[in-house]
Amino acid sequence: MRATRRVALALDALRHGWPVEVDGVLRLLPAETGFGPDVAANRLLISSARAITLKLANQREAAEPHAPVLIRGGEAFSLGEARVIADPSLDLANPLKGPFLAEHLDHPKAAATAMELALLAGILPAFLVDPTACGEAQVVSWGDLAEWRDTRHLAIAARARLPVAACEDAEIVAFRSADDMREHVALVIGAQDGDRPPLVRLHSECLTGDLLGSLKCDCGPQLDAAIAAMADEARSGGWGVLLYLRQEGRGIGLVNKLRAYELQDQGFDTVDANNRLGLPTEARDFPVAARMLDLLGVHAIRLMTNNPAKVAALEGEGVNVVERVPHQLPPNPHNARYLTTKRDRTGHLL
Repeated sequence: MRATRRVALALDALRHGWPVEVDGVLRLLPAETGFGPDVAANRLLISSARAITLKLANQREAAEPHAPVLIRGGEAFSLGEARVIADPSLDLANPLKGPFLAEHLDHPKAAATAMELALLAGILPAFLVDPTACGEAQVVSWGDLAEWRDTRHLAIAARARLPVAACEDAEIVAFRSADDMREHVALVIGAQDGDRPPLVRLHSECLTGDLLGSLKCDCGPQLDAAIAAMADEARSGGWGVLLYLRQEGRGIGLVNKLRAYELQDQGFDTVDANNRLGLPTEARDFPVAARMLDLLGVHAIRLMTNNPAKVAALEGEGVNVVERVPHQLPPNPHNARYLTTKRDRTGHLL
């Protein structure tokens, strides 16, 4: 069985609540989706950010939020107890947890792989370690995940003319990897000109903002404004490329994004809400965007963004960003704090 297929099967197993075995050294059951009346484990694998939330004394704010932490309690963890530890929506109903002891990680690479798999599966990053009575495990390795992440597997799957309201001269291009269910698309607006860097926008999927008109973020207006700007560019002889990346919630997935919304309603900002879930603030896959541009034959771009980190990420993948084009829209009463957090905590130029 090829490496990428093993990752696909492992992700499917985690979503269904089945165990996985990483690198032959860690046998894990996801706390969120796992099931079974007699399942228990002496140890639990969680992320550093969640460990900080739980006030483990040896965790520091500077720790990588998604780094794995192995904890042990006074008694074995049941699945119910593991979920209480993993899910911040249960914090108010279960304020007293622990005490827990953070143990040395003998297999940090395997543990980090487990955290990454949870992120890709869209589940909370918490696992029972060596659980009892949970059945046969799906085997996967760090090397499998590295192969799955290799953007050379991404290819153009289909392309067609797609007149849109802003510009009738447009083409849509779909990209796919064999063992990755995400299908990214590019909207090419205007006539492609290899001698002229296009206006480019990387737009991560946002169901609530793009489709439902959510006022909690600026995603929908940014998407519309980007397409309008590219249409203007096409009318003046230029062209544009919108990369629509299937990376909901900055890469944490739709369900976890909505969980973060629930925490925001309790007063946490976007960064603290993500970290309270045990998730990173930024989990998008920018190498995928670079690969999409390469497949389109685009190597120099004018990037619409307020985020210098996005510029640096693309340049690190070999894309020549000849200009950063500001892409700022007015706030509304519902997203003002969200935009302030972007400015003050994630370095956006707003």
